[in-house]
Amino acid sequence: MRPFANGGFPVPTGLKSSPDDFDLRMSEEARPFYEQVVDFLERVVDPMQKQFFKEADPMNRWGYTERQLELLEGAKDQAKAEGLWNFFLPDTGQGLSNLDYAYLAVELGKYPLGSESLNCSAPDTGNMEVLERVGTPEQKAEWLEPLLRGEIRSAYAMTEPGLPSSDAKNIRTQAVKDGDEYVINGEKYYISGAGDPRCKIMIVMCQTSPDGPPHRKQSQILVPIDTPGVKILGPMHVFGQDDAPHGHMHIRFDDVRVPASNMLLGEGRGFEISQLRLGPGRIHHCMRSIGAAEKALDLMVRRSATREGFGKPLVRLGGNMEIVARARTEIEAMRMMVLRAAKAMDTLGNAEARVWISAVKAMVPERVCQIIDQAIQMHGATGVSQWTPLAGMYAGQRTLRLADGPDEVHWMVVGRAEVAAYDGLEVPLEQTPYADPELTAAWAEDKDNSFMFSGPA
Repeated sequence: MRPFANGGFPVPTGLKSSPDDFDLRMSEEARPFYEQVVDFLERVVDPMQKQFFKEADPMNRWGYTERQLELLEGAKDQAKAEGLWNFFLPDTGQGLSNLDYAYLAVELGKYPLGSESLNCSAPDTGNMEVLERVGTPEQKAEWLEPLLRGEIRSAYAMTEPGLPSSDAKNIRTQAVKDGDEYVINGEKYYISGAGDPRCKIMIVMCQTSPDGPPHRKQSQILVPIDTPGVKILGPMHVFGQDDAPHGHMHIRFDDVRVPASNMLLGEGRGFEISQLRLGPGRIHHCMRSIGAAEKALDLMVRRSATREGFGKPLVRLGGNMEIVARARTEIEAMRMMVLRAAKAMDTLGNAEARVWISAVKAMVPERVCQIIDQAIQMHGATGVSQWTPLAGMYAGQRTLRLADGPDEVHWMVVGRAEVAAYDGLEVPLEQTPYADPELTAAWAEDKDNSFMFSGPA
């Protein structure tokens, strides 16, 4: 360990970075895209989505009306025409870095239909990244191309009932080779997007080598949702809501046969693909979450500044001014962390940046939940009603604390990396940069260490 110039030693850290990683400015090349996106969201998406939700058919909640699709497709066509499409893909999209895309994703997160209007919605983004990087030419032609054009939707089937799927080694859905086919049997739940009538393809995490090494047991395979034996049992509810028509579906696979050519990358490569997919997906969620926090804070301030109670605006009652101030401060802290993680992905690669990714995935949804909760409180009963988007926003963020790995797993990743940074570290106390010479000497002379515990009588 190299000492500082003053003779002290740097503090080890599990969050790898370099001095260049503190430059978090958007590139000059991305600035025009950013300005275009902000304008497009305000000019096209905002009025479109207001009309979109009014056109829903309450008698057909698991489908879209013709008018809804017309509105959405109109916005998508306009986005394509203006060159605002597939920002997140380096090769087939606009070629933006993760850092540049972070700025755009924050803006997308402020609008429920913002991401889909620009073809940057989960779970499609993660699935497209997988297909682009590991798909065969045939797989790309059949599934990636229509996804890139925004013609179909997709789902990612990993989570299973009855076991902690945060440990992917627990996955029990099996795919057994039978000639030139795989036969899939098992059960998945909370498969987001599988209820959408436009969902045509799933990437399914399954076990192909039950007796193999722990990280070679799993594979990922493409399963068209209309394949015989795929049974959608119904939606899982989130805080009592079924999120129709998108849905989070409970699915059973009963002797589902797919061609062996549907295997992604090869048998036993499932964990490898997961790291490829889940790393960017996790940080994309956090980027959009900051946009949701901005929206919640905006609603909080507008409400509290324009409503009076006890002769004063609500914002000037009790500790409400501090709540607003803390929310703004938390948003800026989250923004810096997400930008740092995005920069780490650009400079270190997704694998080396995994600790940064886990740090923001654990931190951001938790804090955004708190900001939305405070906005709800500022609205009173209206905050949990259909008159504001806050209840739905809270449910989404609270769910995100479980999606792509629960908080606890990600905190463990960060903590484990931090502790590992100290392995084998032996630096005498008197050489540490925070040691006071007089205190160190006094401590050394106090043989029973009582000095350390002395304090006011």
